[in-house]
Amino acid sequence: MSNGQLISYLKGKKMISKGCLYHLVRVMDMDSDTPSLDSVHIVNEYPKVFPDDLQGIPPEREIDFGIDLLPNTQPISITPYRMALLELKDLNEQLKD
Repeated sequence: MSNGQLISYLKGKKMISKGCLYHLVRVMDMDSDTPSLDSVHIVNEYPKVFPDDLQGIPPEREIDFGIDLLPNTQPISITPYRMALLELKDLNEQLKD
């Protein structure tokens, strides 16, 4: 793949899963006006939900924390607790008494 070529999300995801290197870029037009509430589709679709005195879109805030993950790690899988048959019989006897 040549430098500067754009690819789709699905193709990128497939390539990343194969171990390809990637670089994510966010492009913003700094000359454009700041977004207003009128430009947010959800606010226009449900006007009764949002108060009239809403000043605008909240400012971007810095994230105070993060969780560092190792690449290609899987979620920890813990099996549910299962009671042994003997334990279950003892518990049933105790409940009957």
